[in-house]
Amino acid sequence: MSESLDVNVALGPRSYHISVVSHQFDRFAETLETWMSQSPAYHNAIQEGHKTAFIVTDRNLSKLHTTHIEKSLTAQGWKWETAIIEPGEKSKSLPVISELYDRLVAMKADRQTVLIAVGGGVTGDAGGFVAATYVRGLPFVQVPTSLLAHVDSSVGGKVGVNHSQAKNLIGAFYQPVGVFIDTSTLETLPERDYRSGLAEVVKYGVILDAKFFQYLEENVAGLNERDPEVLRNIIARSCELKAEVVEQDEHERTGLRAILNYGHTFAHAFEALCGYGELMHGEAVAIGMIYASTLAEKLDLISKHDTERQIHLLSALGLPVQLPEGVSLSADDIIDRMKLDKKTVGGKLRFVLPTCLGRVEVFKEIQEALVREVLAELEHSATATDDFQI
Repeated sequence: MSESLDVNVALGPRSYHISVVSHQFDRFAETLETWMSQSPAYHNAIQEGHKTAFIVTDRNLSKLHTTHIEKSLTAQGWKWETAIIEPGEKSKSLPVISELYDRLVAMKADRQTVLIAVGGGVTGDAGGFVAATYVRGLPFVQVPTSLLAHVDSSVGGKVGVNHSQAKNLIGAFYQPVGVFIDTSTLETLPERDYRSGLAEVVKYGVILDAKFFQYLEENVAGLNERDPEVLRNIIARSCELKAEVVEQDEHERTGLRAILNYGHTFAHAFEALCGYGELMHGEAVAIGMIYASTLAEKLDLISKHDTERQIHLLSALGLPVQLPEGVSLSADDIIDRMKLDKKTVGGKLRFVLPTCLGRVEVFKEIQEALVREVLAELEHSATATDDFQI
């Protein structure tokens, strides 16, 4: 199997490549120059030796993976500066963005200066927003370092910052020049963060690709051991699947992107009601997928066996399939929170539900009584069995 996998995101003049590699940070600058040379907007800059970069990273990564990027750029004759932001959602704010603008002004950045975002979703969102808005657009490269960022936030062009009244309220759709994913970043990722990212990978199998879901079932050991070859395969395929959706609904106007929210209606309610830190996003999504799949069973959309396969795979990957012990959420609170979800229209509950493994649809006006039935049935009851057979 190749040690480098390439995914193309086909968006006409905004098309770009995602490079999925292992232990190849020394080739980052070379890959960057290849991408820019292929772009009519930036080809001349590379040919003329205009090679200036502005790196945005967080404090946790500044002496970890970011140093590899800096060394690679230096070896290829690039001039660069690095701006360090604090980890966490507070950095997705206009005051932080303003400070990054100040740094760009001070270094006399122009439209050929490449902004490189090294980090998780927060860094990618904030750095991407700066790139989209400074001098009306800088070339932008994502170097995601978490599994969740690898397979989700780095693909699709969503960039933005938070407002005091709402998350991600200020933003844009701005595609990068390329995305450089090196699986070596996952070797230092905390266990819980890594497994949280796996939930999104499983989600892609349920919503878009039954064969991929089976591949995950067959490679649980490799996933748990963070085997580089398995990681390259699952990251590349996840990116391909998300890219297929983005290519058809880049600016979220047709509603197709909604299928990416499988499990999220339940998950967002659980996250909010459990309180910050009790559940990571991927953990909530894993639980939410089981609730959504059980709801699909009650609507005779899928079989119980399809739900059991999800329970078994998520459990085998160390993800929760039920709410934590000691957490008791009332059905009234959960449903009230669901009605605040952006996918709800006119107070009517909408869910992304599987019709078989590998396909989902958006169902509108689901009866509240049926949702309550699922909530009552699954409270602390979803478990994987040792004798489960695919």
